Amino acid sequence: MKSTIFRKLVNSKRRIERRLDKTKLGDCGKPMFTARNIHYEIGDRTRGLAHGGIGAIHVLARQIGLIDAIDDRLHLLKIHLPFHESDHVLNFAYNALCEGTCLQDIELRRNDEVFLDALGARRIPDPTTAGDFCRRFTRADVGTLLDIFDDIRIQVWAEQPAAFFEQAIIDMDGTLVETTGECKQGMNIAYDGTWGYHPLVLSLANTQEVLSVVNRSGNRPSHEGAAEQVDRSLAVCFRGGFRRVLLRGDTDFSQTEHLDRWNADPRVHFIFGYDARPNLVNLADRLPERVWRKLERPARSTVKTEARQRPERVKEQVVVAREFENQRLQSEAVAEFNYRPTACRETYRMVVVRKNISVEKGEKLLFDRIVHFFYITNDWVSEPHEIVFSANDRCHQENLLAQLLGGVRALTAPVDNLVSNWAYMVMTALAWNLKAWWGLILPEPAGRWQDKYRAEKRWVLKIEFKAFVNAFISIPCQLVRTGSKLVYRLLAWNPYQPIFFRLVSALRC
Repeated sequence: MKSTIFRKLVNSKRRIERRLDKTKLGDCGKPMFTARNIHYEIGDRTRGLAHGGIGAIHVLARQIGLIDAIDDRLHLLKIHLPFHESDHVLNFAYNALCEGTCLQDIELRRNDEVFLDALGARRIPDPTTAGDFCRRFTRADVGTLLDIFDDIRIQVWAEQPAAFFEQAIIDMDGTLVETTGECKQGMNIAYDGTWGYHPLVLSLANTQEVLSVVNRSGNRPSHEGAAEQVDRSLAVCFRGGFRRVLLRGDTDFSQTEHLDRWNADPRVHFIFGYDARPNLVNLADRLPERVWRKLERPARSTVKTEARQRPERVKEQVVVAREFENQRLQSEAVAEFNYRPTACRETYRMVVVRKNISVEKGEKLLFDRIVHFFYITNDWVSEPHEIVFSANDRCHQENLLAQLLGGVRALTAPVDNLVSNWAYMVMTALAWNLKAWWGLILPEPAGRWQDKYRAEKRWVLKIEFKAFVNAFISIPCQLVRTGSKLVYRLLAWNPYQPIFFRLVSALRC
């Protein structure tokens, strides 16, 4: 980072801290919002844009070779008049990064002269053209685009330290995408009565990257096509340099016909939920009591100062007062036994959690209910409670799916058939992967600040999409062209700008 930029950031931080100083409140005899006689004018020379961070994202896409790779390998347009394939793909991702929530929001960017100049674009595709581009995709073309993204992510991984490659954790899950359309090819009615699609999402838990998205009809089971995508993701992780891979999924993904094949590779481990079938429950009930161990879950967070007094549980009071049936977890115990599924030739480790749940009505205890949760794994080394906690960590993918649904808005169906909506999902989800690659490229040089830089890197990888956009994309900037340079001049300070300029400096190097 340049010394002049560093001084300006320090001065900006000092000014805002002076304003927020609680010991210097100023005149408290009148409200804080005192602006009057406000007028609006149109600037002639000064030009600005609200999403100034999009320039850094574009530099990132160019530096990691994403733009050239798309144009070299994805061939959907017979002539480029005037757009190339990369223009279309990035148009979807940039729309999401600039807080666009649907195809129609592309029109806002298309009519923003400063936004176009900021990206060096004479024009960008309109929403109708963008939809037509989605309809050009075949299944093979979507696979090509996913392969391009995989090659780019491997290049980004190559810059990471050796510890990064110790183990990759691949999570998988399906989610429902509801649509109110009546003419969308491939849509169907799901198990909960909603109409739409049922995409499968595979992600890398280490970085929260989306490894694969496969769109499917709404009535398809969660695990359909998952084994094929797992094999594909395994190949990518091993090609990228990971030494081991852990596969995780819920009960729908315990695909027993594939377990022997994955187990044959010593680099592959798996932990899958398993349905509590009567024969398994019977085996668990027959285990001697001495093999059960109390399951102690770690605290969700560490209190650094003093623990706050918990507020009253209003919902609990209503449930008791109105004598609704209420279930309380009393205790958990964990045990294990060997088990060979019918479709397997090998025997695996089955870890079982026994939950003792009291069923109450009002203040009366009705009865105790015993519930079992099973996890099948080929990990014979870890303690049983470690297997359970690792399986529970897969819940972080639920947060990722929530981000793709409500933050990036990638898991929607704005086009008219299954494959075109699949292409839309993949291209829009690129916005989330660009966020992950942004975090991975942040340097963490050795020295006195290494721990701080490493913590900032982890923070960028974990934050929600909206928080990332607010911190690094929604930066008001003045656009200035000086000679051969296109300068984004930041017009406001936020506390995340030191991280922003560290990335910009890394990209320039």
